Amino acid sequence: MSTGVAAGLALGLYGAGLIVTFGVRSWAHRRRTGSSGFRGLSGAFGSVEWWGGALFAAALVLSALGPALALAGLVEAFASPEWVRWVGLLTVVAALVGVLVAQAGMGASWRVGVDAEERTGLVTTGPFAKVRNPVFTAMIAALLGLTLMVPGLATLAGLLALVVAVELQVRFVEEPYLVRVHGPAYLSYARTAGRFVPGLGRLLSVAPDRR
Repeated sequence: MSTGVAAGLALGLYGAGLIVTFGVRSWAHRRRTGSSGFRGLSGAFGSVEWWGGALFAAALVLSALGPALALAGLVEAFASPEWVRWVGLLTVVAALVGVLVAQAGMGASWRVGVDAEERTGLVTTGPFAKVRNPVFTAMIAALLGLTLMVPGLATLAGLLALVVAVELQVRFVEEPYLVRVHGPAYLSYARTAGRFVPGLGRLLSVAPDRR
């Protein structure tokens, strides 16, 4: 697989992934529940919560920009063996499937962002049995695969921005919210399920909910 083919495939997969995991998922969620599931950025401008949302948006832009610039011939991807690009392709495909499976596992509780006044059901089964945030895990894996397909400054920056955004969102927005809403039930679950991978990041303490 040449660098140009890898960039084209990466951009196509990325676009299709956004359409399916956000657009189609939101449409299906609205048909089922009457709500799109989107809650947007939270927190005041410049707050930890706001930075989490801003970095997430930056990750989406940068991850599309990398393969787009490489495909247009405006920048050159870093040199890498062809087998690395194939590993990246397989990782992206598997990760996108993982995102869809994890989103489906959330059922009516699926949301993008957090509404502090809303109460959703606590999901602890299926993909969530051993990992508390499998959607985020799969998204990071997808951008890792994209970076392997088209290694460059933009894709690396996008991957880093997503990792930081997810850490901020989970630690300072979602976990305090879930503790406040579900209390002992969430704490008991979080002591056995890892944050992003099984066994790692089990919750022993949580940042206070400042809302």
